[in-house]
Amino acid sequence: MAQNPEPALEPGLYIVATPIGNLGDVTPRAVAVLRGVAAVACEDSRVTGKLLHHLGIKRRMIRYDDHVDGSTRDRLIAMAASEPLALVCDAGTPLISDPGYRLVRGARAAGVTVTSLPGPSAAVVALTLAGLPTDRFLFAGFLPSKAAARAATLCELAKVPATLVFYESGPRLVAALGAVALGLPGREVAVARELTKLHEECRTGSAEELAAHYTAHPPRGEIVLLIGPPSTEPVALSIEDTDDLLAEALAHEKPSQAASRLAREHGLDRKTLYARALELRGS
Repeated sequence: MAQNPEPALEPGLYIVATPIGNLGDVTPRAVAVLRGVAAVACEDSRVTGKLLHHLGIKRRMIRYDDHVDGSTRDRLIAMAASEPLALVCDAGTPLISDPGYRLVRGARAAGVTVTSLPGPSAAVVALTLAGLPTDRFLFAGFLPSKAAARAATLCELAKVPATLVFYESGPRLVAALGAVALGLPGREVAVARELTKLHEECRTGSAEELAAHYTAHPPRGEIVLLIGPPSTEPVALSIEDTDDLLAEALAHEKPSQAASRLAREHGLDRKTLYARALELRGS
């Protein structure tokens, strides 16, 4: 007996999560929607084209990424008002660390129906693997590539009572771990990479241990960096540890900045730290 055809999709914007590695993770509902839409808005048509080809689907693809202008967004919203339009990213759930939220905001403001299909997300998969606390977590996208901005971001988040989740790239991972070792000492850290793929890995330890490992074994693939929440117990620092922290900080901060940040992070006396920073700077 022939199966009844799937009902036609109503006009609107359909947020479709796609696999982060293993193509077997695409959901039947995602496949049905991709088959039923008039077009697919995507970051890279080559990446999305491979997925559609795997699924046996041919659909018009329209580029939508960080570099498109407002006119493209307006055109997509107008299209979604009259026919079904899918939004996908290269891997995982759209809007998570990508520009799709502007399209969703515009669609909602225009009265266009928005439907989101749940599915794969690298951040959530990494959280379930790492064994770090998940009752509270903060996803913060990519860490800045420049050392000073990266240190400032970690300082800003140092007191957040939650597991911190970042996306990172292989070439920047060791530098990021070094910044974590300096800015958030004593935290448990996890590196999850190649999630759902053949060489999936989730390695935990201190930032120093992980930096040493990945210096010796340069990582490839997409990476999720997780940092455990701050301890509720105060940690006493030795004079040697304090000097090490100051020396590292003075490589990219002024003595006053280094003293203020380390005082906040470790509950130390700022004036004492500043005086010692000046001694180290002068030595």
